[in-house]
Order: sequence, then structure tokens, then C-alpha cells
Amino acid sequence: MKTPAEASLRGLVEKWLTPELATPVRVTAFGRTRIDGARYVCVEAQSQSGVRALYFFRHGDGSWRVYPEGRFSAPSASRDTRAARRTA
Repeated sequence: MKTPAEASLRGLVEKWLTPELATPVRVTAFGRTRIDGARYVCVEAQSQSGVRALYFFRHGDGSWRVYPEGRFSAPSASRDTRAARRTA
């Protein structure tokens, strides 16, 4: 289970974009997706190699992730089992 810092937007920005503590960041876009109205934020940080930007998506449990909810979820055990049966 993730700690609150790992699931918070600030925690993810620090993890993915600002390994150096003094790196300034800025929000360049935010809103809701057209398909399901999920919240998103685009955050940008300057690094030695140039500008880096990531989109973060708010999930139903209140956490923020770098992927939209329900789009790229890990395969469930039941789907893996069905696939194994088809190939056998």
C-alpha cells in the first residue's frame, strides 16, 4: 500500500520530476478528460538535459498516477487463466 506522500500529487512530482530539491516546477495544464471527466494535471520541470513534463491523473481512491484510471490496469488473474486455457 502506498503512503500518503507516494499517492499525493506533490509526492509524485518530487519522485518523477525533481530529484534535486531546488528544481522549480510549474503546472502547465489542468482540467478534466473528455471521456470520463477524470481530473488531470500537467507538471513541467527544468533539468540539465532540458524541460521534462508529465501528466498526472486523479484516481477514484484520491491518489494521483501517471496513467488514467482503468485504461492500463494490470491484467487480472482470471484474464490470465482464460488466455492460458485458449493456448493449451
